Amino acid sequence: MKKIIPFIIVLILIASCKSYNTNPVINNENKHSLVQSDTVSISSDENDYEIIIIEPGFNSWLLSTARPEGYHSQQWLESRNAILVQAWNQRNLQPQSYDPNLYEVRIDYDTRTDYGYEVNYKLYNYFLYFQITYNQRLSSFAPRI
Repeated sequence: MKKIIPFIIVLILIASCKSYNTNPVINNENKHSLVQSDTVSISSDENDYEIIIIEPGFNSWLLSTARPEGYHSQQWLESRNAILVQAWNQRNLQPQSYDPNLYEVRIDYDTRTDYGYEVNYKLYNYFLYFQITYNQRLSSFAPRI
């Protein structure tokens, strides 16, 4: 009897454990509108530069949470972007150390090129959004809004 009671308790504990479905249900019915609303195209009118960011939630975050345009100077944004792009590209080259799903594409950013304010503003804010959303730290500067 002493051996049966612990065995029954273990069986009850195992039976009471519920397995949860960890695979989220994805509704693809409205896939086109999701891609349209979460696609941000950054281009400079005076130059032939364009960045396309397809990241769920970035567009709404940019409009609601990011600091307004003009808050930082273009020179400040360029200096931060140079640091962040370099860190991004280093992680892109090391898929064995960093998640290759996060750092899929190399960013071609030349510090000697004037990309204009809008490109630098949105690129910097994408880096903020990325670091906050995916709990990453690309530089010694803490991502803050």
